[in-house]
Amino acid sequence: MKKLIPYTLIALLCFAGTVYARQKAGQEGTDFQKKAAALLKKQILAEAAWAMQQKPITVTASFSARSAGGKHDFFSEADYFWPDPQNPDGPYINRDGLTNPANFLDHRKAMVRFSKIIGALASAYKITGDEKYVKEAVKHFQAWFINAETLMNPNLLFAQAVKGKFTGRNYGIIDTIHLMEVAQGAYVMRKAKAFDPNTAKGVKKWFADYTLWLNTSKPGIQEKTVKNNHATCWAMQVASFAKLCGDENMLDSLRSRYKTILLPSQMETDGSFPLEMARTKPYGYSIFNLDAMTMLCQILSSSKDNLWNFETADGKSIKKGISYLYPFIADKSKWTLKPDVMYWDNWPVAQPFLLFGAVEFNQPGWYQTWAKLDHQPQVEEVIRNLPIRNSLIWF
Repeated sequence: MKKLIPYTLIALLCFAGTVYARQKAGQEGTDFQKKAAALLKKQILAEAAWAMQQKPITVTASFSARSAGGKHDFFSEADYFWPDPQNPDGPYINRDGLTNPANFLDHRKAMVRFSKIIGALASAYKITGDEKYVKEAVKHFQAWFINAETLMNPNLLFAQAVKGKFTGRNYGIIDTIHLMEVAQGAYVMRKAKAFDPNTAKGVKKWFADYTLWLNTSKPGIQEKTVKNNHATCWAMQVASFAKLCGDENMLDSLRSRYKTILLPSQMETDGSFPLEMARTKPYGYSIFNLDAMTMLCQILSSSKDNLWNFETADGKSIKKGISYLYPFIADKSKWTLKPDVMYWDNWPVAQPFLLFGAVEFNQPGWYQTWAKLDHQPQVEEVIRNLPIRNSLIWF
């Protein structure tokens, strides 16, 4: 017994040290959250004041003659398709990475605006507890999801159409990543007295119907199985919608998908994303996909299944992904590939992966870089690829 005591003590001391280290890391992660809240408070209240003055504008406020859908159908056009100089009236041709400014954008802009409004109101409600923000948000929820005259149909059959080729494409499903902060806003506000039960029920039904369409329709299944950021964004938005609806089976299936398909097939062992690096905008797409992977970890992680700590047999993990890209975010001049063909000067901004990664892994450098970057980007293309702009509502 005398010989066993020292080893027992060593084991106990090691265990105590591990517990202390975890508690310390958790406390420091909480400190980063508090610092972020303090940093963003003025901006949040200003954006919420703006949101309080906005009237609902849904897809029914505008229509394109090029849409094959109806008044209540979301319509957009594929970004990188242009008129053919050899056949100006014929089908559009692809120019990867180059956005056609003549595309119909009204519905996209309306959805981004909706996301901004709900994100701002939910953020202000979270930090103040004032239900006036919820009361205002309800008007927008009702307009988009419940009122028969103004609602949007819960599908994306006519998104990212291509003149002369497609009335809609599965790739258009990425447009509804801007409904993520709408769903999360509803989740944050769900217990407020001002969020009446009928509206709450209607919002959940819309998202449940849309989640079903994303999982059973031909475009939805196609998008789910794409190999690059489109599949990541399919999973990311379904995760946020399923969380609002309390769909535990869907959440479990997405956790499995992250571990067995998305992370293993898209990440290289050094933490990079080869399919994104091969594009004409490798920097922007790498950032975009890492943000989406990070949000999957943030949304889906549970006490029983923590995706933040998950690692494949060959060492791929979300921490490795952030560690790989971080030096190029902190100092873009270190980027080893050619600059992106468009919007090179507009990235990076305050990327979500920096903040959520800093909180989870206790990385002061990541937090400090996030804090110094732009928290209010104005370039439409940057905003379009930054669906998570109200970070506090995700904690």
